[in-house]
Amino acid sequence: MSQSIGRVLIIAGSDSGGGAGIQADIKAATARGAYAATAVTAITVQNTRGVTNVHPIPTDIVRAQIDAVLSDIGADAVKTGMLGDTALVEMVAEALSAVSAPIVVDPVMIAKGGHPLLPDSAIDAVRSLMTPRAALITPNAPEAAALAECEVATLDDMRRAGETLLKRGAQAALIKGAHLPGPVIQDLLLSAHGERVFESPRIETRHTHGTGCTLASAIAAELAQGAALEAAVEAARDYLHEAISRAPGFGAGHGPVDHAWPLREARSCSANQ
Repeated sequence: MSQSIGRVLIIAGSDSGGGAGIQADIKAATARGAYAATAVTAITVQNTRGVTNVHPIPTDIVRAQIDAVLSDIGADAVKTGMLGDTALVEMVAEALSAVSAPIVVDPVMIAKGGHPLLPDSAIDAVRSLMTPRAALITPNAPEAAALAECEVATLDDMRRAGETLLKRGAQAALIKGAHLPGPVIQDLLLSAHGERVFESPRIETRHTHGTGCTLASAIAAELAQGAALEAAVEAARDYLHEAISRAPGFGAGHGPVDHAWPLREARSCSANQ
C-alpha cells in the first residue's frame, strides 16, 4: 500500500513560518497524493519578513535520517533543497549515489527575502556533485546563472544554461523564469528528448514564499507515483499556479501560498454532493 501512493524522501531545511522548506515540501507532496518522509538539514528562524538565524543540523545526523528512511520506508523519488555547506552537499551526494529512484534537485541558494542559504564555496559542490545525480534540476534564473556560469536574462539564456547543466550530467533541467520581467512566466524544460516551454500568466502578488520548494516537491510527488517527467512538471505547475492565486494573505512580507487547496476543493465538492 505504501508504494501505491508514492514515497518521497525530502532532504531540506525547516522553515518556522511554514511557507517554504520542509514544511512546504510535506504539504505539497501530500496535496499531490504522495507520502513524505524527511531528513532535516537545518532549522531556520524565519517568517514572511525574512530569515534571522540558521542552525545547521550535524552532518552525521542528516546522514542518519537519510539512512533510516531509505533502509525501512524506501523512496520512489527524492527531493533535495537547502543543503547549507560543502560538507553537507558532499555527504548527500554520496548518500544518494546508490539510489535508483529519480532525484529532483532544487538548488536552494537564497531565501525569498534575500538571505543567503548556500555559501559561494558550496556552489561548486552542487555544480559538480548534485547536478550529475539529478533526474531533474530546478533552478530559477539567478540559480541557473550561478550553476551554469552565464547570464540568464532571456529565454535563449535559459536554454543555454539548461544545456550546460545537461552537459554536466543532469538528465533534465527545468529553468524557471519567474525572476525575469514580463506578464507571462516562461519555464523551460530541457532533456535529451527535447524541450518544452511552459507558460502561465504572472499573478501580481507578494505571496510567493516557498514557490520553488513547492514546485520541486510537487514534481517529485508526481514522479513517485509514476508520472512521466513532462506530465509531472505540467501537473505541478498547474497546482502551484492555483496555490499562488489562492494565497491566504498571511504575514507582512512574502507570504505563503495555499498548499492545501486541492484538499479544500475536494471537501467542498463532497459537501455539495
